[in-house]
Amino acid sequence: MASVNDTTVGVNLNDVLKASVKKTTDTNSSSGVASATNSKTGNQTLGKDAFLQLLVTQMRNQNPLDPQDNSEFVAQLAQFSSLEGITSLNESVTAISGSYKSSQALQASSLVGRSVIAQTDKAVVDTTKSFNGSVVVPQSLSNATVTITDKDGKVVKTIDLGEQKAGNAAFVWDGTDDAGEKVDPGTYTFAAKTTIDGKQLDMYTMLPATVSSVTISQTGGEMMLNLAGLGSVALSKVQTIGI
Repeated sequence: MASVNDTTVGVNLNDVLKASVKKTTDTNSSSGVASATNSKTGNQTLGKDAFLQLLVTQMRNQNPLDPQDNSEFVAQLAQFSSLEGITSLNESVTAISGSYKSSQALQASSLVGRSVIAQTDKAVVDTTKSFNGSVVVPQSLSNATVTITDKDGKVVKTIDLGEQKAGNAAFVWDGTDDAGEKVDPGTYTFAAKTTIDGKQLDMYTMLPATVSSVTISQTGGEMMLNLAGLGSVALSKVQTIGI
């Protein structure tokens, strides 16, 4: 009599249940996460509220037979804490930036109409009065001169500063040319020069001017002072602010 062998392999109920739950959970989890993502973010950057909802959705739809690992959960909480901290930091930086711009605007309004001494080579001169300026001397010098030219580039006066020590060397122009004649009021250029080791060296001049308006940078750059008849100069190049 021929024998019949039963080749059917036994099926474990727990394995079937686990596979069924796993499949259902994966489907629900994907749907839940996608729904949370779409409802919270849209086209915007993922924020802390959306991140928290995604985390809750993930926990709600996890497989009860294979729950999320504790270390992974703690890592996600740490990520959420970092995200919240970065969000708060961004808000603080934005508030500081707003306060800085308000402070700049207040400072700008107080500068308009004021007299300043700035690093520039031009000045609007009223030749009926004495004009005061200074030269930035980089080191001790045996001799230095200031050459004054008019708007047409013609030299009208050369002032001999003589021997100078390092620092600021003041000079005064009485509004006359080399012949002693009064020149017309207007814009003049001042060039300070010296000779060191046989080489000619140009030096910076610090001249007075009046602030007509102020330009505030919208990108966090330096404030620019618009000087009457002279153009713009950075606030950092201003040496003195007067009345």
